[in-house]
Amino acid sequence: GAGDLDARVNDPRTADPARRQDEVAVVAGALDTMASALQRKLQAEQRFTADVAHELRTPLTGLSAAAELLPPGRPSELVQDRARALRALTEDLLEISRLDTGTEHVDLDVHELAPLAARVARGTGTVVEVTGEPVRVETDKRRLERVLGNLISNAHRHGRPPVVLTVDGPVVTVRDHGDGFPEYLRAGGPQRFRTEAGGKGHGLGLTIAAGQAEVMGAALTFGNAPDGGAVARLTLPHYVRLDGEAP
Repeated sequence: GAGDLDARVNDPRTADPARRQDEVAVVAGALDTMASALQRKLQAEQRFTADVAHELRTPLTGLSAAAELLPPGRPSELVQDRARALRALTEDLLEISRLDTGTEHVDLDVHELAPLAARVARGTGTVVEVTGEPVRVETDKRRLERVLGNLISNAHRHGRPPVVLTVDGPVVTVRDHGDGFPEYLRAGGPQRFRTEAGGKGHGLGLTIAAGQAEVMGAALTFGNAPDGGAVARLTLPHYVRLDGEAP
């Protein structure tokens, strides 16, 4: 299937250099070589993510404990703030590492989507709009809150206000009014550690959001509004009440 780096053409002619190679065999060999190279790159990136996260965890625990012992004052506040930021980064890396293993399990239950999304947005300065009929969705509440929280945080950090969260049936859209998502992100989704010119990047939040959405069986897409601004759209499986089931 699309995006499956385990798939190979495996044309038998490419395994024997002595055999005559027509154009089809040459293309098949090139595709297999490219898929293998991409797979090695992805696996190396995943190992790097896991190794960095685990190596940072222990010294950061000691650093955080030592920072708490500093005498009160501005220097102490700065050290503690940076220690918290590094701890959050490490936890993000560990979360991505767990998602990479493909062994995450969902805790499904039925939830009213609009109130749940509104609670996540509360206190963030995000405008919440609800259109269409209210729906219930069968989803993992913790993972859904994580996805929406990351999308909202990214919109505030990298876009410009107003940030608007819209719930329309089983679809939640988070939109800002900034410069929009870069082309690579719209085309292929978030890429961990990638930054644009000038060092500007979207961090790990969108990578986590995309991974958690996949675990939930939801579809997360990234685009730009015609009049400007980034648009992240999360489509959840619609829960249909069975006949005779209590509402």
